[in-house]
Formats: sequence, structure tokens, C-alpha cells
Amino acid sequence: MTRVLFLQSQTYFGADSAIHAQLMRHLDREQVEVHVACNLQEDACPKMTALPRLQAIPNLTVRPTYFGPTVFQCSFWQRLGRALREGPQVPLELLRLAAYIKRNQIQVIHGTEKPRDAFYGVLLGKLTGAKSIVHMHVRYAHWLSPAVKWALKNADAVVGVSEFVSRTVIEAGVPAERVHTVVNALDLTEGQWDVPASAATVRAEFGIPDDALLVGVCSRLFRWKGHVELIDAVAKVLPQLPHLRLMIVGDDDSRANPGGGSFRSELEAQLARLGIADKVIFTGFRQDIPRLMGAFDIFAMPSYEEPLGMVYLEAMALGKPVVGYTSGGVPEVVQNGVSGFLTEPYDIAALARSLQKLGEDANLRRQMGEAGQAWVQQEATSPKMCATMLSVYRRVISGLKAHVLALS
Repeated sequence: MTRVLFLQSQTYFGADSAIHAQLMRHLDREQVEVHVACNLQEDACPKMTALPRLQAIPNLTVRPTYFGPTVFQCSFWQRLGRALREGPQVPLELLRLAAYIKRNQIQVIHGTEKPRDAFYGVLLGKLTGAKSIVHMHVRYAHWLSPAVKWALKNADAVVGVSEFVSRTVIEAGVPAERVHTVVNALDLTEGQWDVPASAATVRAEFGIPDDALLVGVCSRLFRWKGHVELIDAVAKVLPQLPHLRLMIVGDDDSRANPGGGSFRSELEAQLARLGIADKVIFTGFRQDIPRLMGAFDIFAMPSYEEPLGMVYLEAMALGKPVVGYTSGGVPEVVQNGVSGFLTEPYDIAALARSLQKLGEDANLRRQMGEAGQAWVQQEATSPKMCATMLSVYRRVISGLKAHVLALS
């Protein structure tokens, strides 16, 4: 029996938390005993608090844990104040968690690249003798905190969500024999990714004509997701596809345009300059993404250096052809010319041609959508991800090296 402790130090249940929750839910309980140390505090957005979501997973031992104050987006003085007020409790809590690890004979401590996850996970591993894993959901980059960089250098293993992410970790100096790749999966057992019977209600809600070609993008409004480039491509193709409508699903991200105000306002100004504001719908933050995405004819997100892009898997699961860039981990899940079209980053003319080709050919959209759906159902499933992760656990526990990923 392999005994694993996940760390969920952040209060917010984000995209990385969802992948870890999927592992916690689907790891074979006949082979793996699963624990999680989860932040006991409520998130600023209560509906997105991690603790109740993890407590709902069957056969999971949840240990509510105090991980100290978050200092994300805090000034120096705010960081200092929080550290003085709340920080002294953390060492004692970590010692208690170390005792829990020893008492339950935990063999693997599994955290994300979030600073507290990564740093505390490696530290607890050194205190208890358990193996530590840092699960990288983003590429290695200069902005990672010193605590994360230290953890990556000292962890027993690093897991990348794509070969692209794993390569960036190796290029940063982490020995290749300690770097593993486990591609993210989609939990198809939830039922929400079944293809909707009808998109009519979505179109009616937003006043979209039944015969319109609906192109959609779902993401936080963040510069690297490619909204600016997608809008430019739509403007180029509208003379050929005047019935096209673009739906932009997602909320403004305060980090998208530091010091520059609202990124949505910037996009709206771009639309006004191009004279196509009437062709674009902003939905804002939504919690019914599968329903909205099910109404798309094409999913398009020209994101630059996307680590993997769960949203591409979601679109493919719903039978949607994909338009994106040959960048980051996207080519590992979207087959160019099979389940969609991938172009070189920032080639707006090529992006427009991809939209036009799919927009003019309903049969091609259907064929590519079916190909993507079949790939997800075969290659991006929870059981497959869990089996691969279990093999990583066993290799790390036994001291075996990773299958070395060649750098290209």
C-alpha cells in the first residue's frame, strides 16, 4: 500500500486544486491510501473555498491545517505585518503535521508549485523521511519565488503537467532523472462534459441568431491567453463570415494589465477601433462553462506558452474543433489538422485562415470535433492519469530515476 499526503495550502480551489482533487478521488484505494492537509480557512470567495470541496471526496482522510498567512499580491509592509501577527503559529503546526506524517507512515508528500505547498512539502519530507514531490502546473520562469526555486532543487521529484513544462524545469537545472511528466486529464465521470442536446437556450440568452457561427474562448481575461490576437483574427475573417459571433467567457484578471486598468476595457476599446463591437459578447464570470461551451461551433484560444490547457481538453470532450498556437503544451493534446488547427504564435493571418476554413465547412468542424472527443476519451482520462502518477510514486519511493526526457 502506497500512502500519500497531498498539500492544499491555498484557501482557493483553483485549476491545479481540481487536478489534485481528481487524483485524490480516483487513485485506486486498493493500492493507495490518500490523505490531504488542507487549509482550514475560508477563501475570500466562499464558494471557491477548498476545504468543503475536498471533504466531499469519498475515502479521503482530510486534515484541516493552518498554513499561515497568504502574502500573494501584498506589499512588503503587509507581508511583514502578517508574518508578525500570524507567522509564529506555523512552525508548531508544521511539527504537528510532521508527527501526523510519521504516525500515518506517509511515504509521499505531494504539493503544487504554490510557495507554501512546495517549500513546506520539501521541508516536511526532510523532517520525516517521506519523499517530496512538487507538481508543476506552470512553466519554470524567473518570477517563481525563491522558496519555490529552492524546493524544486531539493525535492525528491518534480512532476510536469506536460513535456513542455518538464523541459523548462530541466533547462532550469533540475536533474532530468528527477523530472517526470504526467499529463492532466479530464474527469469524464462527472457527466458535465457530455455533449449538450441543444445550444438553443444559450443562444437565446445572449441574443445570438440560430444561424450564426459562434466562436468562443473561455479563460480569465489575461494578456497571454490571446484575446487581442483572436479579436484581430476575427476582424480579418468577418468579411468572409459576416454571420460570425465571438463569445468571450471570463472575468477581468487584476494581474492581466498591471498598472494599466481593466483588461476588458482595453479589449472593448480594440473592438471599437475595429468597428466590430456588435459581433462580440462578453459574458463575465460564469459557473456554467460546459453549457456555454456546448453552444460553440469553434473553440479558439491562441494562448502563448500555455502549460497544457485543460480548457482545450474540455472543448474537445464536448466535440468542438480547436484553434490555437503551436506553443507550450498545446500540441501535446491538440493534433494539428486532426482535432483542430494550430498556427505559429502571433501569426494573425494564419489564425484567421484557420477560423475561415472551419467556419466555411460544417463537415470539417464535425470531423475534427469527433476526432478530439475520441482522443480525450482514450488518452486524457482520470484512470490513465492516476495510473501514471502511481507509477511515479513507486519509482520515487524505490529511488528509481525518471525516464529521462530528451531536450530538443
